[in-house]
Amino acid sequence: MTKPSIEQALENVYASLINDNHDIDLHIDALKSAMAAEGKKSVEVEPARLAQNNRAGRKMMQSYFKKRGVAVTFAAGEK
Repeated sequence: MTKPSIEQALENVYASLINDNHDIDLHIDALKSAMAAEGKKSVEVEPARLAQNNRAGRKMMQSYFKKRGVAVTFAAGEK
């Protein structure tokens, strides 16, 4: 079984967020592995695809992902 790309792992994270965070930790681990395989230190997330696209929601997401070893940034121009 091949490891998912960063894009596929991120799509799985978005799907999990829509599905009430079902298996979110598994998807974060897969994203972290994909990032390590590609030598990336952070991942850019589209704020419009978040369940809570406000400052508190974005900060909560950053904090949760950071605790699991994934640095999150948000796409520019989206607030």
